[in-house]
Amino acid sequence: MWKRIDHQPKIKAVDGPQAGQFKELGAAREPAMPHPLELSELQSFPVFEDISHHIKEVGAQLVKKVNAIFQLDITKDGKTILQWTIDLKNGSGDMYPGSARLPADTVFTIPEPVFMELVLGKMNPQ
Repeated sequence: MWKRIDHQPKIKAVDGPQAGQFKELGAAREPAMPHPLELSELQSFPVFEDISHHIKEVGAQLVKKVNAIFQLDITKDGKTILQWTIDLKNGSGDMYPGSARLPADTVFTIPEPVFMELVLGKMNPQ
């Protein structure tokens, strides 16, 4: 990651060298969630699109019934590859990528193949 930005403005120098500017940057932050895979490569991505569409349609009703925030951490080889938050506690409901903006009531950490088996009804969550 970049550590320093060096900017050389194009100005006419009368006497002496041209002035330059630079900005020292702080330590680079690691992304909150690495994305080694493209979203289109994940089997679960269309499922989250469907859930998001459903929340937009009936989110207000779900907020009244559920009143909870869920964070789903989808893993591969023990590392989180995708995070989604389903907020059925505030407003008319929302779903967005990333960790919960407010404290989640429940965090599910689940490998993608297991998540897909649950969604497809091939596995009993009990």
